[in-house]
Amino acid sequence: MSSAVIRYRTKPEAADENQRLIEKVFAELATEAPAGLTYSSFRLADGVTFVHVVDGDGLTELAAFQEFQRTFGDRVAEGPDREESTLIGSYVPA
Repeated sequence: MSSAVIRYRTKPEAADENQRLIEKVFAELATEAPAGLTYSSFRLADGVTFVHVVDGDGLTELAAFQEFQRTFGDRVAEGPDREESTLIGSYVPA
């Protein structure tokens, strides 16, 4: 299974807004539940670096994701860097 890993740094003053917009994406995902899509997002300890892992289709069709993308260029300080990756394993406790 092929996944994309996206990493970028936001401007310090934009990090909280970036997180808020990501949280809106997850809220819409909880409602829409697109089949075949897995998505994770992380805010690293430095507070300004974000990592997203996405596999499947449907994310870009979400209104909340489109809102996230619309002002992305204003929030980002470095990146984004996108790399394709292959899932070796995943564990999610029940």
